[in-house]
Amino acid sequence: MTTDDSPVLRVAGRPVGRYITRPELPSRLSPRPYLHPVTTLAGTAVTELSPADHSHHLGVGVAVPDVEGHNFWGGRTFVRDRGPTELDNHGAQRHTGFQLRDPDGFVEELRWVAAGTELLRERRTVAATELTDTAWALDFTFSLTNVTPDPLSIGSPATNGRPGAAYGGFFWRARKEHGTPHVFTADREGESEVHGHRADWLALAGSTWTLVFAGATDATRRDPWFVRAEEYPGVGSSLASEERLPIGPGDTAVRRVVTVVADGRLGRDEAAALVRKAVSQ
Repeated sequence: MTTDDSPVLRVAGRPVGRYITRPELPSRLSPRPYLHPVTTLAGTAVTELSPADHSHHLGVGVAVPDVEGHNFWGGRTFVRDRGPTELDNHGAQRHTGFQLRDPDGFVEELRWVAAGTELLRERRTVAATELTDTAWALDFTFSLTNVTPDPLSIGSPATNGRPGAAYGGFFWRARKEHGTPHVFTADREGESEVHGHRADWLALAGSTWTLVFAGATDATRRDPWFVRAEEYPGVGSSLASEERLPIGPGDTAVRRVVTVVADGRLGRDEAAALVRKAVSQ
């Protein structure tokens, strides 16, 4: 069933994802809209919601740990010289409406609010496209506009002093299985080789499914990948890796990630071919 608060994405008539616009969540999880469950065309779930290891991981969405000191990621905040710290600094992404609603996608407006102030206004465009009879693509674009009169910037634990933790931006919490998923790019293999590097595309392959992520704009391709496989399966595109991302008053930061969702474990050539098709559509 589709409601105003939980539209269902469909590909070739089949449901492949539910979008929750107004989740009822505690403030420390940084409430925000998310996609879950997302499935392959055969119906295999490839997302997790509030898993025991990280209760603030919410399927597929946009999460940022530091917007001018406000936490839109959820959980603890990394504080320089103190480490992960529980702070009362959580923001929320508030759905304000859809500009477009179709079975295969939508255009949404959101407000990023913290401490009673709107910091960012987001336009989010999501589209689902059939690629083959065993694969489809999720095209996810978000545009963040600074609606304050002052400059603001986006940071990460990495820019705040925690090496290797440049998470924040588009993030996909994948399905946790007994075995560790296989991670690879066109020329690298394994979590340690892929994490923190730039690559046109990155694949995460589970037991019976594969996700292939691709930056679909020059700005997105310049962002390194944040990858976890051993501890938990998750992939993100890092908005703030080596330094904070500034957004001036009235300015907008735009990123677009296209993800292939496939049944089966894809090899390198199959992943590359599908992602080329997905990005070119």
